[in-house]
Amino acid sequence: MDTKELYREILNEHNINPSHKSEMNDSTISLNGVNPSCGDNITLNLKVENDVITDGSFTGSGCAISQASVDMMLDLIIGKPKAEALKLAENFMGMIKGTASENQIEELDEAACLQDISKMPARVKCAVLGWRTMKECFDSEKDSASAQNPECCTNK
Repeated sequence: MDTKELYREILNEHNINPSHKSEMNDSTISLNGVNPSCGDNITLNLKVENDVITDGSFTGSGCAISQASVDMMLDLIIGKPKAEALKLAENFMGMIKGTASENQIEELDEAACLQDISKMPARVKCAVLGWRTMKECFDSEKDSASAQNPECCTNK
């Protein structure tokens, strides 16, 4: 099996059978993220205790890339301190922009399968939606935040 086929399988598995797509009633942070150019719309729910992400989920709809990306992100960040989750988000953004090192990409585990998205500009916003929404959750530093996020995917 070649690498592209393996990446396709990983993407499809996270899209068809997401581990983290469910409601969460006891989240401490919840934020809606929208990609208006594609129609992706997720609500990211995180439970944070003592600066550690102890649980997470998402709901919403969107393309396979947006749904799989947020599911892979949650696989990576649950159980990690917020600072480490934000570092992983920086690594992901660097990977998409083509500036991440091989070590940074390796830290992304299965999310590294989205590396080639950088060659598809129309799909970049889909891939980064969950990551930007997570970063915005922590930037807001408000428990139970809820806001539309139409600028979630613009490059800064």
